Amino acid sequence: MSDASLRHVLSVMDLTADEIRRVFAISKDLKEKLRSGVREPLLPGRTMALLFEKPSLRTRVSFETAMAHLGGTTLFLGADVGWGKRESASDFTQVLSQYVDLIVCRTTAHSRLEELARYATCPVINGLTDLSHPCQALADLFTLDEIHGPLEGKRLAYIGDANNVARSLAICCGKLGVELAIASPKQYSFDREFLDRLARNVPEVKLLQTEDPREAVRGAIGVYTDVWTSMGQEAESVVRRQALAQYQVNAALMELAPEGAVFLHCLPAKRGEEVTDEVIDGHYSAVIVQAANRMHVQKGLMAWLLNAID
Repeated sequence: MSDASLRHVLSVMDLTADEIRRVFAISKDLKEKLRSGVREPLLPGRTMALLFEKPSLRTRVSFETAMAHLGGTTLFLGADVGWGKRESASDFTQVLSQYVDLIVCRTTAHSRLEELARYATCPVINGLTDLSHPCQALADLFTLDEIHGPLEGKRLAYIGDANNVARSLAICCGKLGVELAIASPKQYSFDREFLDRLARNVPEVKLLQTEDPREAVRGAIGVYTDVWTSMGQEAESVVRRQALAQYQVNAALMELAPEGAVFLHCLPAKRGEEVTDEVIDGHYSAVIVQAANRMHVQKGLMAWLLNAID
């Protein structure tokens, strides 16, 4: 692949609205084919490296399975490859790029991902960083589109810490014409730097920020939450539980949303904290199909990114 055509997906910012819709269309087609037993080998002989510094269930298995369905192979690369330890980032990345067609990276600091992409000569996809989780947000909006149809003009509510998932949702919602209503305590709301960047890059964004979860869920087709304490924040867990105690998604809160509203969670969930069993296991919940759609959307993203679809 030439430099002129090289694309990375480090954030939903890297995709236009039309490109997101194109990925969704490919994902829908491949999902429907899989249901009928067809696993279309769009990427035969292609190799994907999963460069992971953090634990994973959904991201690792969904990417590996997606590539297998597409006819390619996957290499899981953990700490033993010595990324950032045994040699320079430039040497490591340029050599790795000679062996594989695609790198999916799951790391801590977003700056490490950006450094990887700077030297890579093949596409890099963000499998999660502290700032961004684009594949999750794409799968989430794809799920809502499946359930509720065209999304433009509708509202998604997000309750809790404005973390990497929330930031990716804000960008994706803005590009697709969805209002994001986020309810957080002030100290856990979006920071000014992110809001300024969002306004510059997604000027059409519709964002409601409130400290009241009830205000956020009114009129929402989906109610989303995530753990209050993410990986790497364990030392803050007691303070976070106290600050976010009034931001639990429970049946009383879900009942304030319109009939048909679904509950979403990127998982893993801390049951009894950010969500009750009654909600996550109840008729509101779309978390299992949401998790399944990680594989379908990533399959569409890879096929699109590697030019396997006209």
